Amino acid sequence: MPLNTQLTASDGFKLNAYTARPAGKPRGGVVVIHEVWGVNKWVASVADRFARHGFLAVAPNLFDRLKFGFESEDYAAGSTYATMAEQMKTFSFDKALLDVEAAAKAASAGGKVGITGYCFGGAITWRACHAGLGLSAGSGYYGGGIANYVDLEPQMPLEMHYGDNDKGIPLEQIEALKKRHPNVGVYTYPAGHGFCCSDRPHNFDEAACTKASARTLDFFHKHLG
Repeated sequence: MPLNTQLTASDGFKLNAYTARPAGKPRGGVVVIHEVWGVNKWVASVADRFARHGFLAVAPNLFDRLKFGFESEDYAAGSTYATMAEQMKTFSFDKALLDVEAAAKAASAGGKVGITGYCFGGAITWRACHAGLGLSAGSGYYGGGIANYVDLEPQMPLEMHYGDNDKGIPLEQIEALKKRHPNVGVYTYPAGHGFCCSDRPHNFDEAACTKASARTLDFFHKHLG
């Protein structure tokens, strides 16, 4: 389990997180939001990558309110995902945003803070950029449930990344997002869902992930430092 930090939300809840620090003075901070598998090795590797690029990266475990200390490397269909999908019925996005805010506060030791997230974390990224939470920019990946938040207005610069072969997020929903929010950069790639998770070989698309990740870094360099 890569968790190495504890955060305290404004309601007093204490949650686990993984923090990755750059070698020198940070150029900014980044909050990294996990997929449905929690803050596992791959999420930690994403935070480490941001640290190598000069950012103080904090990855909060937003599932601690459901199952404290949860994380999994089991990507087999129908296993962990099915378990967490059942528990997600009681998940509170309002409480999750308190945890994101705590992570943003910790990351602010590095300067202006951006947020990124994948799948579940992509949807959280959108909601967080609507709520503010001390953030300055967001770059989300294949966040599902677009119809549930398409009318939320981002309060900061935001971009979103989707696979045009994503069977769970129809292209018409992505196009609706583009139309509703012309000031948000909405990018599509010739890939399916989860195209950035290198620990999921059936989903990972190196070319798409490399291009999207470069966009995120450029975006954060522009808006964070």
